[in-house]
Amino acid sequence: VQLQASGGGLVQAGGSLRLSCAASERAISSYTVGWFRQAPGKDRELVAAIRRSGTATYYSASMKGRLTISRYNAKNTVYLEMNSLKPEDTAVYYCAAASSVYWPPQISSIASWGQGTQVTVSS
Repeated sequence: VQLQASGGGLVQAGGSLRLSCAASERAISSYTVGWFRQAPGKDRELVAAIRRSGTATYYSASMKGRLTISRYNAKNTVYLEMNSLKPEDTAVYYCAAASSVYWPPQISSIASWGQGTQVTVSS
């Protein structure tokens, strides 16, 4: 499956963004999908994930309460709504399709990465 992430940009602290992850070549419904982020000099970390059926979601402690992940399998797309953004949320955000064996998804279980979309939060 090929993934295309979009929706990043520059936003002021307290603002919101909605990221999209569109799949092609194969149905995104076949995968657990995760959103990861990587800030300069830091490891890539999982911030949100959603199971194939959409019945279970995961949020990192650092962003819990400010994120909503959803999937619209008919449109082959997963969304990440981000609210109350902080400067420390500045990073490149990647969507990824993962095996459903591990929950929440681990980097070692990722089958395909999107290209990343930059999110910059100004203070």
